[in-house]
Amino acid sequence: MAEIEIDGAPADPGQLAALGLLNYGHFTTLRVESGRVRGLALHLDRLVRDCRTVFGAELDRELVRQRIRRVLPADGAPVIVRVTVFDPALGLERPAAPATPRLLVTTRPGPSTAPGPLRVRTAAYRRELPEVKHVGLFGLVALRRRAQLDGFDDVLLVDEDGRITEGATWNIGFHDGRRLVWPDGAALPGVTAALLAAAHPGPQRRERVDPAGLDRFVAAFAVNAGVGVRPVAAIDRTAFDPAHPVLATLREVYGRIEGEQV
Repeated sequence: MAEIEIDGAPADPGQLAALGLLNYGHFTTLRVESGRVRGLALHLDRLVRDCRTVFGAELDRELVRQRIRRVLPADGAPVIVRVTVFDPALGLERPAAPATPRLLVTTRPGPSTAPGPLRVRTAAYRRELPEVKHVGLFGLVALRRRAQLDGFDDVLLVDEDGRITEGATWNIGFHDGRRLVWPDGAALPGVTAALLAAAHPGPQRRERVDPAGLDRFVAAFAVNAGVGVRPVAAIDRTAFDPAHPVLATLREVYGRIEGEQV
């Protein structure tokens, strides 16, 4: 079974080259276990919504599901599936031409163990079209690389108004000892964050979070579809307890969310 397919067939190198050269498209990443995905409907909603924004075209939700099913391992082993929507016929000179989006579906093994806590540093950066999960990742990868070269694991973005918004490829949340706090600002509406917010039984709110006021929180965590809930041990010089009980509670809440059949 192919691990890289375009429209249900082994990927053509020429079409892949077109994606790499133009770097125009959008995607979603999801974790599939035993054929089920937490928040599958939200992932599909994202693809449909972003396809309208990026290409002005409609996307067939059922076709996306079919393409995902094709690449899943027969034994139900956990995999990370990325669905990328792009048009290899578009060129740099005429990106406004009518688009016929194609589906690039790739897989990689899903991590079997939870990754360790993150140590991150803040960086002034705002993604282009932050509401879209697009393939323009150069700025984020460059910031992540610089952070890692300086001894951090990743980068946390701060907008032009000084507000914390999101991680490089994840959303961030905090707990102040009484409630969950989600940063208010222009950021990708993450599927995992939405699922956790809906399932969390306690109080929560969305508000401005500044790097200078992080010591008011007892815990911080990163969320994305690949790892679920991941502790953040430090942001710049502010340390958090990566073993705080609230994090175990959040992981348990997320773990109880039932997956939808692909």
